[in-house]
Amino acid sequence: MASTLNRDGRPSRADLAAAADKVLADVIAPGLDVLLCGINPGLWSAATGHHFARPGNRFWPALHRSGFTPRQLRPDEQDLLIGYGLGITNLASRATARADELTRDELEAGGVILQEKVERFSPAWLAVLGVTAFRTAFGAQRVQVGPQEQEFGGARLWILPNPSGLNAHFTLDRLAGEFAALRQAAEHSKHPGGSKGAGSVAGTKGGGSTGRARGSAKKAVREAVQVAESTTAQGPRHPRGVPKA
Repeated sequence: MASTLNRDGRPSRADLAAAADKVLADVIAPGLDVLLCGINPGLWSAATGHHFARPGNRFWPALHRSGFTPRQLRPDEQDLLIGYGLGITNLASRATARADELTRDELEAGGVILQEKVERFSPAWLAVLGVTAFRTAFGAQRVQVGPQEQEFGGARLWILPNPSGLNAHFTLDRLAGEFAALRQAAEHSKHPGGSKGAGSVAGTKGGGSTGRARGSAKKAVREAVQVAESTTAQGPRHPRGVPKA
C-alpha cells in the first residue's frame, strides 16, 4: 500500500492500519554512550519510520530537558542522535497500537535479542524505557526505575520510565529528572572526578525544570542505587547479567 502521509508528515488512518506488525530500524552504532531501548514501535512510529513519533510522547522533550541534546529534536531528526553518542532500539520489534498487545513470549524473545545486540555494539549504558516490560521480559519483578547493580551484555544498566503520554505516573518534569540522572551518571563514567569535557552528550542549560533536574540528579542516582542494591536474585532462566525476580 502506498503511503498517504499528509504534508505535515502525519500518517493517515490507512497508514496506521498498514503499520501494524511492521519493524522499525534501529538508530545504532558501535560504542555509544547510551543505547535507549523502547518497548516496541507504536503504529505512528512504524508508519513514519521515526522512533517515538506519536504526538504526546514525551521522549524527545525529556531527552532535551535532561541535557542529552542541545535542542529538542524532531522524530525525523533521529539519526542526529548518533553524533551525541545516543542510539535507539526496542525490546520487541513488532509495531502495535499499544504495548500491552505484546505477548510475554515476544518480550522474552526480544530480551535475548537485545542482549545479543548490546554485546555486539558495546554501548557504555543500556537504558530500558519501561520497567513493567523489563520485568516481564526477564522475570525481574523487583526491579525499579533507576540504575541497576548488574550489567547487561557488558553494558551498565538503567531503567527509565515509559515516556508515553499514557504513563500518568510521571509528569514531563519528573521524567526529565530521571533522564538527567542517567545523563549525569553517563558523564561521570566518561569523566570521573572532573567536569564535563568535549564529550558527545550535550550540556544542560540552567534554569527551569532542566536546572532542577540537574540539581536533583545526584540524589536520584544515590536513591536509585540503594533500591537496586536491595534487589534479591532468584527465579527461573534469564540471559546472563540480568537480575532474577
